[in-house]
Amino acid sequence: MKTALVNARVFTGDRWLEKATVTLDKGIIETVGTEAKADLSGYKLRDLSGDMLVPGFIDIQVNGGGGVLFNDQPDIEGIRAIARAHRRFGTTGMLPTLITDERSVMTRAISAMRQALHAKEPGVLGIHLEGPYLNPLRKGVHQESRIRFMEADALSVITGLEQGKTLITLAPERAAPGVIQELVSKGVLVAAGHTAGDYEDFQRAFREGLSCFTHLFNAMSPLGSREPGAVGAALDHKESWCGLIVDGYHVHPASLRTAIKAKNPGKMLLVTDAMPTVGSSKDFFELYGQKIWSREGRCITDDGVLAGADLDMASAVRNSVSLLGLTLDESLRMASLYPAEFLGLGESYGRIEKGYEASLVQLSKDIEVQECWIRGKDMAADGIV
Repeated sequence: MKTALVNARVFTGDRWLEKATVTLDKGIIETVGTEAKADLSGYKLRDLSGDMLVPGFIDIQVNGGGGVLFNDQPDIEGIRAIARAHRRFGTTGMLPTLITDERSVMTRAISAMRQALHAKEPGVLGIHLEGPYLNPLRKGVHQESRIRFMEADALSVITGLEQGKTLITLAPERAAPGVIQELVSKGVLVAAGHTAGDYEDFQRAFREGLSCFTHLFNAMSPLGSREPGAVGAALDHKESWCGLIVDGYHVHPASLRTAIKAKNPGKMLLVTDAMPTVGSSKDFFELYGQKIWSREGRCITDDGVLAGADLDMASAVRNSVSLLGLTLDESLRMASLYPAEFLGLGESYGRIEKGYEASLVQLSKDIEVQECWIRGKDMAADGIV
């Protein structure tokens, strides 16, 4: 049945429309605002009572949620549980993320993602492989014994999805010449992360098609006066994208504000780096057999090392406004439009316009999620949240 969302304050991705109506049909946005039909007979009406209606959030780095770590449950049920947990926080599109692990776990995760995409699991857009081809010098919480150089037959594994998006995070200085170019030629998005590379390493990687930096500042060579490192290369390069964890712990707000000002507009993406505690009542989980605790909004080991984040996308948007001083408009774009454009989905996701996917979020004036729709389906009404 067709749906009409009425009495909404709509953010299209460019502008706000007051007391607007958005109609949905077959999972696609049919009309918006002044184009909305006057006759809504035959539509299921939903009065948003003046709440904000914004494009659904897209998160390209989600390690877990709802008590599930993707590495521990690399199957379709695990993917489904993680996506469900994050929907309550406005994430209508995501890349479940597998961190450094054995080859057998990688193949299981990719196989499960093929199944999930074939089944059109709500909100699942593809997979992010964060590792294992990283630099042990910047391993963070990744297990060093599982970090390795890329195997000769790895390309066939990495490119194993038949549809959807594949993103891989690697250390460019440890990739053989031509590897990044070959991955990109096969449709894989390549990001730099957990890297000790120097400025020239990244110039070579850019020429091969490197397009993103995973959680900027964290687990990478810093910006120095004579050694720009990964951070300097990222901010100097006009076309690349950067993921930002805005939780108040991973990066100081002043550093984030400086980076955002330095980078070309539209190239900063909000990511959660979320762990199983998001959307769960549990305050701990295990990673590589080590207990990780959720304490005061962060995930840490017993030694105080950050291990992912206890962060959801709605909170990342609120933090961008309160901690960074960004406008709500820009914060919302960093959570929806810019990730969509990075993934090559900017013509169907990230805006509320005619012909776009009906993946939407209803927000209160306090930026709290009230409801979300994926492909036009009301997730709560359909019992899918």
